[in-house]
Amino acid sequence: MKRIGLLTLIATICLALGLMVSPTPVVAKTTFVTIGTGGITGVYYPTGGAIARIVNKKRKEYGIRCTVESTGGSVFNVNAVMAGDLEFGVVQSDRQYQAVNGLAEWKDKGPQKDLRAVFTIHPESITLVAADDAGIKSIKDLKGKRVNIGNPGSGQRQNSIDALTNAGINYETDLTAEGVKAAEAPGLLQDGRIDAFFYTVGHPSGAIKEATAGRRKVHFVPITGVDKLLQKYPYYAKAVIPIKLYPGATNTKDVETFGVKATLITSAKVPDRVVYAVTKEVFDNFESFKKLHPAYQVLTKQNMLEGMSAPIHPGAMKYYKESGLDKYIPVMH
Repeated sequence: MKRIGLLTLIATICLALGLMVSPTPVVAKTTFVTIGTGGITGVYYPTGGAIARIVNKKRKEYGIRCTVESTGGSVFNVNAVMAGDLEFGVVQSDRQYQAVNGLAEWKDKGPQKDLRAVFTIHPESITLVAADDAGIKSIKDLKGKRVNIGNPGSGQRQNSIDALTNAGINYETDLTAEGVKAAEAPGLLQDGRIDAFFYTVGHPSGAIKEATAGRRKVHFVPITGVDKLLQKYPYYAKAVIPIKLYPGATNTKDVETFGVKATLITSAKVPDRVVYAVTKEVFDNFESFKKLHPAYQVLTKQNMLEGMSAPIHPGAMKYYKESGLDKYIPVMH
């Protein structure tokens, strides 16, 4: 009897101690997630950083640690997310559309059925920068010139090809096409090794500022006459580059062009709780998020739900329904 009484006493003490020392819930081990972005001087890299910073503020609450990786851009990010090497990727809206529908780089692989949309971010202009001494006033003047059209695996390469094709220029025969990363192009332009370069980017951009601030004078080349192109590809829209953002450029007025949107994508295999946490933190801290980069000034919660062509991840959709934002999601046809 004494032994039973002693055991009961010990059990009672242990229970009491347990209640005293563990009032806080046990957090599951940390889930590490990585966001694939682009070159460090573009807008994708700081975009990934902005999202990671907001999510990491509540890493103890969610058990999620977010990191950012500089990558080759949209195509790389789609493939890495689909392979499970990245949990999220920043991807141009046209590349999201092509991956979901099995077009362009995914023609042989077929539709990427596990690709999921989270939200869209800033608009990106297809930007053509040329040296003043190269005699390039319009896109048609690129014939016979040395032009960087973007590295294979980047969204901008296809944008460059679309813009050139629309202007009646064959990039393989009518000019010398370079395929280096966008971050390297300003240096090549300033060194006289290329005459012009394309860059699909949100403005203002560090790389474009670098290009316009060198000793060699440069300007933006308007890309107009794109109505047929916009009809053919619904993910494109007309855009304007505000010249006040680049005092080093020799243009005197805003520059007409066309563009896409940056989007955040993930995989159907990424857990709902992870995608929910990322979505909730960005939208709940919307005003703070907008201040993290000048390219975000045009953002509204509504336009961050426009321009997605992949199915929305259930984790993101859970937040949109809870917050009433689901009413802004356009019906996909």
